[in-house]
Amino acid sequence: MPSRTAFKLCPEGVFVYPNMKKYGEVSRQIMGILEGFTPFVEPVSVDEAFLDVTGAVWMHGGDAVELAGRIKARIKEETGLTASVGVAPNKFLAKLASDLKKPDGLAVITEEDKVEVLAPLPISKIWGVGKVSEKRLQELGIRTIGDLQRFSAEELRRRMGNMAGHLQALARGEDDRVVETEWESKSISSENTFDVDTADLRQIKGCLLEQCEEVGTRLRAEKVAARTVQLKLRYADFTTLTRRQTLSKPTQDEMMLYEVAKRLLDAEEIEGKRIRLIGIGGSNLVAPEIQSDLFEKGDEKRARLGKAVDELRGKMGRGVIKRGSAGS
Repeated sequence: MPSRTAFKLCPEGVFVYPNMKKYGEVSRQIMGILEGFTPFVEPVSVDEAFLDVTGAVWMHGGDAVELAGRIKARIKEETGLTASVGVAPNKFLAKLASDLKKPDGLAVITEEDKVEVLAPLPISKIWGVGKVSEKRLQELGIRTIGDLQRFSAEELRRRMGNMAGHLQALARGEDDRVVETEWESKSISSENTFDVDTADLRQIKGCLLEQCEEVGTRLRAEKVAARTVQLKLRYADFTTLTRRQTLSKPTQDEMMLYEVAKRLLDAEEIEGKRIRLIGIGGSNLVAPEIQSDLFEKGDEKRARLGKAVDELRGKMGRGVIKRGSAGS
């Protein structure tokens, strides 16, 4: 509750004022320690982060559990603070494991025992289950994650709608989200959640083309080019995936972005599948490299066209000019 409310209820209480400057300094120190073990660090809050240690295990030797022990020891040695660590095959399980043996804990959930470990835990431990959805699940007799594991998928979909697939995937310990590093966050992206989940490929690709146009415009405005193109998809059951492709040459051109994004989309064979969200991003940003030799005239022409379209939209609004078709 807010401290003002707490003071009204308990005026004789002792209130300790926070020192946010110091918390920030120590947080940066600890994040620096983590980055000494792996560059793949995703800070979640001032005192929490996800790490992908796949490559770090090979580099530092041992296994992920040994590495977790070394990280804890380094934090203790350099800051005097304890840290609780969860080791697991994905983000959901790692977060769950980190809470199991606080304070100063180190808990492991493996691919083999994840269903068994999850089963007795309350349903509120699943990400996305708040007070309202917890009450709805309890009305169905679902009080533990084990109850959800055994519950009929068809019945759950009927009662909980699109959220059902997301809930049951986490109940099985499945989570395909990647650790998003600070480097990856330095990107230019656009995404859209459809008002109604759709399997209409023309609508999906049309939306993707508009997003590529937006990203291309912003890349040119910021005078950067993207070396990596990322596609994001979320299905009707809330399953979310990202696919990336790194280009041989960085680009600001929306049609190049669209060609790459469409290939990534086609590779997922989404025909007949209902899509909830689609997004496109350009990352690994560098200075643009527009060549002027004989063999690069097409690139130069497209760059001039893009600049002309940007100027026209800047004067008359984004809707003044649109491409005629998203293609097949």
